[in-house]
Amino acid sequence: MIDEFLPPAPDGLHLRAVMPAALDAVGLTTTSHGRASGEDRALLGLPAADKVCVVLVDGLGARMIAERGGHAPFLRARLPESQVLTSTFPSTTAAAITAVGTGELPGLTGMLGFSVRDPSDGGVLNLIRWDDTALTPRSWQRCDTLFEQLAARRAGGEDLREVVSVGPARFVGSGLTEAALRGARNVSAESLADRVDAACAQLRRADVAAVYLYWGDVDHVAHEQGWGSLEWGEEVESVDGELSRLARRLPSGTLLLVTADHGMVDVTDRIDVAATPALAADVELVAGEPRANHVYTAPGTAERVARRWADVLGERAWVVERAELIDMGLLGVVAPDRLDVVGDVVALMRGRHAVLDSRTQTPGSLSLVGMHGSLTPDEVEVPLISVVV
Repeated sequence: MIDEFLPPAPDGLHLRAVMPAALDAVGLTTTSHGRASGEDRALLGLPAADKVCVVLVDGLGARMIAERGGHAPFLRARLPESQVLTSTFPSTTAAAITAVGTGELPGLTGMLGFSVRDPSDGGVLNLIRWDDTALTPRSWQRCDTLFEQLAARRAGGEDLREVVSVGPARFVGSGLTEAALRGARNVSAESLADRVDAACAQLRRADVAAVYLYWGDVDHVAHEQGWGSLEWGEEVESVDGELSRLARRLPSGTLLLVTADHGMVDVTDRIDVAATPALAADVELVAGEPRANHVYTAPGTAERVARRWADVLGERAWVVERAELIDMGLLGVVAPDRLDVVGDVVALMRGRHAVLDSRTQTPGSLSLVGMHGSLTPDEVEVPLISVVV
């Protein structure tokens, strides 16, 4: 592996531990990753609380806050007491948010990237949108979410307190919501200000113990404009202001946690598989991320493809075959029926490079500036900022 890569640390300070620890802090115990939630809470050092609000700001990596903290005075002031966690591999939304909701890693959940090969028809399975497939999120992602564990106990009368997920109406019943967050009660709110108001209102209810609040526009702006852009700074200023207001308005005794699913790299070099014969040869499909490609090869050609990709990409990437990647544990334990979902060859990019395939990707996705998915610290490190109000 390339020295500058940062492998996730799922048994330590890892994003997968945030929700089990947060729920445990308010007395809602769960089990995930083969251990009780109290172990995750102890690792993260979270105090007991009356209520908890977990805010996930999509794409707000730890290094991004550190480098452009002038746009985020509320968050910047809390950085000295914050923790830096590792996200999942791949460092991408489908994998990471499912890890938040289940406490499990992508090898078990099957959420192995933005996209993978669809075993039902051999095409591209988009794990965010779930369009053009015969598969369903519930049949694909079979691990119980943490919220399903709690819902089962509520049904048995053990603890009647609820967990609420606050997000846009279009997310209710969506593929990623069903895969990652099923079991929580959904409350719809569109603007961030409305989501802050909804979270505060829910946490004032006696029957609500925890709220999960999601905001995605920081990620969207970084993809389109780059996280070094003026537009990104303006969006972060807006988010920081609302997080400050949230901290002021939450009920006394609430634990506020702010985290993210991944960071970002502004890409300057794009290699198109369709325009590079040495990369296209013997390749049936390219999926995953432009920074972490799942390369599915013709039978019997994986070793040859891996060698060719390594030759073409050189120092721009680490190219590895499936078995070696799995043996390294980067995906956690991989369920036997998910082994073939991992690319025969996987290419992890370094620096500011990306590999795309114009045969299957849209023109919009080909032109994105900000990208993620690989194992550089810029992509893998995410913050955990804790405030007791």
